[in-house]
Amino acid sequence: MYDTMNPDNSTQTIRILTTGGTIEKSYCESDGTLMNRASTIREGIIQSLRLPYTELELESVLNKDSLEMDDADRDKIAQAIAACGDAQPIVVLHGTDTMSVTAEYCHARLGQPGVAVVFTGAMKPMGFIDSDARQNVTEALLAAKLLPPGFYIAFHNRVFAVPGVRKNLDTGTFEAC
Repeated sequence: MYDTMNPDNSTQTIRILTTGGTIEKSYCESDGTLMNRASTIREGIIQSLRLPYTELELESVLNKDSLEMDDADRDKIAQAIAACGDAQPIVVLHGTDTMSVTAEYCHARLGQPGVAVVFTGAMKPMGFIDSDARQNVTEALLAAKLLPPGFYIAFHNRVFAVPGVRKNLDTGTFEAC
């Protein structure tokens, strides 16, 4: 079989920027809280994926619930995206409540990136048995490799170009607007 995206079987690097959100929330048994404490993506998802032709570089930008983010936080995310340059696709892990707001902020501030920048998150933390985290991260990684340069949201087996996407609170997923 011929891989049109990687015909020479070389390794491609994808940058993952973590910002917190539900996807990275962890449960504390001692006080019964579910909150963002530290990035858990490497142990929670990355180590379990089989990606022989993909190298992942992780960077923690923030560790916040997206409802607590403000434009100063969004500016940090935009700066982190800009600092990555145009050599490698980027996946941004973000809370779903304001993910489209941050993606649109980055689009407005940075303009057209030289690579695909794909935002994703989860409706349930990755530690939950019925979490959508692994699916969404895996799909975002593939989307980042396949999509042309631009800002996107990949979620529940769909990809949306930014701007023009919003979270639908009734269905718990994203849609074009």
